[in-house]
Parts: sequence; C-alpha cells; structure tokens
Amino acid sequence: MDTVSLISLIVTSTLVYSTPLVLTAIGGTFSERGGIVNVGLEGTMVIGAFIGIVFNLTFADALGDWTPILGIILGGLVGVLYAAIHAYATVKARADHIISGTVLNLMAPALGVFLTKVIFDGKGQTDNISETIGYASVPLLEKIPVIGDIFFNHTFVFAYVAIILGALATFVIYNTRYGLRLRSVGENPQAADTLGINVDNYRISGVLLSGLFAGMGGALFAQSISGSFSIGTIAGQGFMALAAMIFGKWHPMGATFAAFFFGFAQSLSIIGGQLPVINEIPSVYLQILPYLITIVVLVAFLGKASGPKAGGTNYIKAK
Repeated sequence: MDTVSLISLIVTSTLVYSTPLVLTAIGGTFSERGGIVNVGLEGTMVIGAFIGIVFNLTFADALGDWTPILGIILGGLVGVLYAAIHAYATVKARADHIISGTVLNLMAPALGVFLTKVIFDGKGQTDNISETIGYASVPLLEKIPVIGDIFFNHTFVFAYVAIILGALATFVIYNTRYGLRLRSVGENPQAADTLGINVDNYRISGVLLSGLFAGMGGALFAQSISGSFSIGTIAGQGFMALAAMIFGKWHPMGATFAAFFFGFAQSLSIIGGQLPVINEIPSVYLQILPYLITIVVLVAFLGKASGPKAGGTNYIKAK
C-alpha cells in the first residue's frame, strides 16, 4: 500500500467514526451552554440508533437510497422527544441533572431491547439493514492532486456536513440573539431573568437541541457502522461525545475537533492491522484505547475546565 493510500485509509476511517461523535458533542454544547448538564447523551444516541435501524428496515424497499438520510432525521426528531424527559425533569421538576441523565442512559438500552423483541418476534437484536450510509466523492474537490485523493475521493461525506453544522452552531451560539440569551441563562440566570429573558424556555430549547443532534448521531452510527441494533450498539459513544465536549471547552468547533481525536482513536482499533508498526500492537489494547482516552480526558480536564458558571444548578424564579 503506497503512502497516499495509507493516509487516505486512516483519514476515511477517522471520518466515519468521528461523525456521530461530532453531532452528539455539538448537541451537548447547546444543553450545557444553557446551564443544563446532560450526561444522558448516551441514552439519546441509543434511542436514535434504534429508530434509525427500525425505520431503515421498514422502508428501505420503498425509499431506496433516501432511507438512511430520512432515518437520521427521524432519529433526531425522536431524540428531541426523549430529551424532553430530561428537560422537564431538570427545568420544571428541578431534579438533579446527573441523576436525570443517568436515568435516561439506563432506560434507553432496556427500552430499545424490549421494543426490538416485540417487533422482531422475540429476537434480542434487529436484522441487518440493506441501505447503509456508504462512501462518496466530492465533485471537483476530488480532482485536487494528492489532497483530493486523501480527503475527498471515496470518502465519508457526512463528516464534512457535520463540520459545517459545527461551524453553524458556533455562529448561532456566539453571533445571534438566541445564542447570547442561551449563554446568559447558563452563566447567570438571575441576571437574565431581570432582563426579561425566559430562563426556563431557553434552557428547555438547549436540551431539545441536544436531543436532536444526539438522536441524529445515534441513527448515523447505527446505519453507517453497526448495521443493526442491539443492546451494545452504541457502547459508550455518548460518553466519548461528552468527553469531547468537555475537552473542546464547551465550544462547538472545539468539541468538533476533539471528537475527531476520539474518532481517530476508535479507527485505530479497526484498521490497526493494516498499519505498519501499529499492527504489532495486540488488538485488545487498540480496542480499549478510545475508552481509556475518555477516562483520562474526563479525569484530567473535568476539574480544570471551566464550563458555564450556572451549569448543573436549578433556577427558581424569584417571586
């Protein structure tokens, strides 16, 4: 394998495994910038993965190539509904954010497996989908010498869509009235309230947006990587996205680049056998590498990173 082909393999594999993390991490920034800590990203991804796979299996014959894309959209919409549980619990019922998110994480796999058994005659996992999210080339850009072969020829185009969404999320959070108000309720909800900003509504909107992105991330992962749904389909992807968001300092583009780092670590466990030097490392070490990095990042940066000042605290409107 020549050098360009080797680099192209690494880049493409990294893009595939990074994209679901990018989407979910971006969603997490909306929730936490509004002051709601959302550790339930894992559970929301599970729900999105389940919906994406079931939709794909049901409508693949009728919708053809559009099935995975519509499955991602539907996964995001159902993710919004699932995240609404967290929004109600933390904003309206003033529940502890960590406990509420943990409940979502515990409930989603069990619910997904239960519904899978109901729909698929007692089976513990779904059938494999026929319409998957594959590779494509970017017109014009693929013809650029060397760079085109590495980044834009037969690549995972959804990764570039995710990067655009990261840039768009950055613009929304830092350059729009909505973003300014969302950040204000995450930093100082009392001050925001005195200016006439509805703290509850903005916090709820942030959580719902996190559900949209995490649901899309789960549906994308299931339809591009796993190809089916079972209790172990997501297996920690949501926690990696959470770590990427913290590593990226609660900034959409920072979270995006951090997610690519985690995606690269995951891709090594898949393509490591084809890479010089790395193929000599026992595969079990490569498989645990992404989770080890997640733990290290959370331990090393969680205490030092400075998130929104009102993050994790419930706001009670003064009477």
